[in-house]
Amino acid sequence: MHGSTAGSDPRSGPPKRFPVAAVDEILRDVLGSCLREQQYEPARCRDMAKDIAEVIKVRVKDLMIPRYKIVVVTHIGQLNEQSMQIGSRCLWDPASDTFASYVFKNTSLFALAVVYAVYFE
Repeated sequence: MHGSTAGSDPRSGPPKRFPVAAVDEILRDVLGSCLREQQYEPARCRDMAKDIAEVIKVRVKDLMIPRYKIVVVTHIGQLNEQSMQIGSRCLWDPASDTFASYVFKNTSLFALAVVYAVYFE
């Protein structure tokens, strides 16, 4: 038989796919538990955006997914009949790199959290 087994060549890509569904659940849980009753206050929300990003990063790292670099970006803004456009660009390999995102809203604010997972060979 010819061929190689998965993971025998370090350039063959990740031995298992990044668990986007599990990360989606982390995002829902963290944003919901941190912001459910929170009112929009600029200074408080600025600090919370940093804290939430750190909590998400730790929880994603706890999934023990080898060789992925994790980048977490969070935005929190006031719900006040305004619009906001957020864009991002990444140079990555669509066969191994991916992302997860979640938008949370309550009566006062919205929050967006994005986790980028980039496989490191």
